[in-house]
Amino acid sequence: MSSTILGVVDKKMKAVSEGLRQELATIRTGRASPSLVEHIKVDYAGVATPLNQLAGITVPEARLLVIQPWDPGSLHGIEQAILKSDLGLNPLNDGRLIRLNIPLLSEERRQELTKIVHKRLEERRVAVRNLRRDALDELKKAEKAKAISQDESRHAQDQLQKITDNHIAVAEKIAQEKEKELLSV
Repeated sequence: MSSTILGVVDKKMKAVSEGLRQELATIRTGRASPSLVEHIKVDYAGVATPLNQLAGITVPEARLLVIQPWDPGSLHGIEQAILKSDLGLNPLNDGRLIRLNIPLLSEERRQELTKIVHKRLEERRVAVRNLRRDALDELKKAEKAKAISQDESRHAQDQLQKITDNHIAVAEKIAQEKEKELLSV
């Protein structure tokens, strides 16, 4: 019973860490990459749709992204979504496609981006702790229902804390790598 609970929470915590890795990949480092914008949600026909499902995203030059929507009617929505995002990019709309020039990062912008990395890391830490809290509640319910013994519950709680600490450490390592990448000129 307790091993099932621990296995489920471990998978969920891995998903949180992997989600952080994918989210941090969208933070730019001065080079053009489709992952910078593909996650942006665009209001398309009243539905928040990821940009990569509405348009082709190409990198013709090292510091240029070209977004070509499959439906030209979505150009304005894509442009607005990019402006609202925290990327600090200025889209150039020519009526058929959108060009995004990736400027060199200033020291000030690098510091802003590291703050964003820290904010996202803290959100993931909270998510992992919430998963731990939910698993602890399940363990206590199982103990109260006499499905597991007190000793087994205590052992499972210790294991849960180790799993939690491990996943928080993994998330912190991911964030440190991204911060290092951002701060290197």
